[in-house]
Amino acid sequence: MTMSAHRPAGAMTPQEITLRLEGLALAGLCVLIYGLQSGAWGLFALLILAPDVFMLGYLVNRRAGALCYNIGHSWLAPLALAGAGMMTGWPSALPVALIWGAHIGLDRALGYGLKYGSGFRDTHLSRV
Repeated sequence: MTMSAHRPAGAMTPQEITLRLEGLALAGLCVLIYGLQSGAWGLFALLILAPDVFMLGYLVNRRAGALCYNIGHSWLAPLALAGAGMMTGWPSALPVALIWGAHIGLDRALGYGLKYGSGFRDTHLSRV
């Protein structure tokens, strides 16, 4: 039996609160750096929801959906994009990576974690 079985509906553990606050802090850091880099706010508004295109994998099935979603909602992809941009001198990479990171951080703050193949609502943070 898990600890979550003993909690009232909607109650969060200290660990869940910490993980959500980490997400909020990382989102805030991405937005701060984006602003300090004089990022175009129109581009930010246009792209902030773009990572959700990775949910289209759910049109295939739950397992493919979880895999696609997790690829687009892991910190690895925007970090790789930022690193590649820095190594190649590609100036558009960092702003896009920061927007992507802000999206991931906001998702984490809202409780949307990486998905399990059992269903969209089953995440590493909690059941949403």
